[in-house]
Amino acid sequence: MVFSVLPAALRFMNNSATSTVMEFILLGFPGSQEMQHFLFSLFLGVYIFTTVGNGTIVCAVRLDKRLHTPMYILLGNFAFLEIWYITSTVPKMLLNFLSETKTISFVGCFLQFYFFTSLGTTESYFLCIMAYDRYLAICCPLHYPTIMTSKLCYILIALCWTLGFLSYSVSTVQLSQLPFCGPNIIDHFVCDIDPLMALSCAPAPIAELVFCILSSLIIISTLLYILGSYTLLLITVLKVPSAAGWRKAFSTCGSHLTVVCLFFGALLVMYVSPTAGNPATMQKTMTLFYSVVTPFLNPLIYSLRNKEMKKALRKVLRI
Repeated sequence: MVFSVLPAALRFMNNSATSTVMEFILLGFPGSQEMQHFLFSLFLGVYIFTTVGNGTIVCAVRLDKRLHTPMYILLGNFAFLEIWYITSTVPKMLLNFLSETKTISFVGCFLQFYFFTSLGTTESYFLCIMAYDRYLAICCPLHYPTIMTSKLCYILIALCWTLGFLSYSVSTVQLSQLPFCGPNIIDHFVCDIDPLMALSCAPAPIAELVFCILSSLIIISTLLYILGSYTLLLITVLKVPSAAGWRKAFSTCGSHLTVVCLFFGALLVMYVSPTAGNPATMQKTMTLFYSVVTPFLNPLIYSLRNKEMKKALRKVLRI
C-alpha cells in the first residue's frame, strides 16, 4: 500500500504551488574528471563485491539444508536487505560520477530519501531480532527450539520489513510538502534530511523536530535493546566454567556484534548527535560508512568468522 500511495503523493506535492524546484543537483564528491573516473571504478567494484558477496550468502542459506535454522535464515534475509540498502544510493552515485549535470528529479530525490531511510530502519530492526535470537540460543538453550520456531522467525522478519517501511512514510510526505524555491544544489551523494531541510524556502521546525525525534527513538531504542540482550548474554557466558564454552559463545555473537558497532556507531554520529554545524564532508563520510562500508564488510565479517557459513559458501562456489 505504501509503495503505491507514496509516489502519487510526492507527484502531487511537486505539482503544487509550494515548490518551484523540479530537480535537485547531487554534488557528491567533487573533483577532476580523472578523480571522478577513479571514484566510479572504486565504487563500482565495491557495489559489485557487495551484491555478489551478500547474494552468495543468500544462496548459501537457501541451498544448504544445514543452514535452515533461525540464525541463518535471519542472516540470509539480512544479506538480502544489504543488497537493497546499498542499491538505494550507489547506482545513482555511479551515474553522477560520469554525468556533468548530476541531477535527480524532485520525486526521485524524495523516493531515494524514503527508501534510504526505510531500509536503514529495517536494518536496525533486523539487528535487534538477530540479537534476540543469539540471546535465546545462549541464555535459554533448552527452550530455544520451542521459542524460536521457523514460524516465529518469519513473523519477526515480516515485522521488520513492515515497520521499517512504515516508519518514515508520513515524514517523507510531510517533508515533500515544504516549499523548495531554489537553490537546488545538495552537497551530498544522497537525498538526506539535513541537506533537504537546508534547501527549504521556509523554516519547518516541527517537521524537522518530528523526524529527529523519530530517528533518535528508533536508533536509541534498538541499540539499547541490543546492548541489554548482550549484557544478559555476557552474564550467562561468564557463568560458564569452561574456556571452550566462552569461545563458542563469543564466536557465535562476534560477527553480529561487529556489524552492530559499525552500523550504529555511524548512525549515532549522524542522527543523534547534533550534525547541523558539521561540515558536509563529515556528513558524507558518516553516511558512506553505514550505507556503503557496512554492507560491503557484511559478507567478509560473517564468512570469515563462521565455520558453517564457510562450508556452505564453498559448496555454493564449488571451491
